[in-house]
Amino acid sequence: MSTSEEITTLLVTKFGTDPLAIRPDVPLRQLRLDSLALEELRLLIEDRMDIDLEDVALTSRDTVGRLVAAVHGKATA
Repeated sequence: MSTSEEITTLLVTKFGTDPLAIRPDVPLRQLRLDSLALEELRLLIEDRMDIDLEDVALTSRDTVGRLVAAVHGKATA
């Protein structure tokens, strides 16, 4: 499963996000992810993909594409 697919799966299953709303250009806040939800998502991604995202700074203004790129960069590092 790709990084993008992993994140989409988590957003749909854990946050009830509409899969059709998850596009690279969509800001995370548009998916109703506030700072608390982003922290929860970060922990879920770390656990699921066995990576450390502690130094990745993301806000709800960042896009889904930025999130995927940041996680992918860590996963392949």
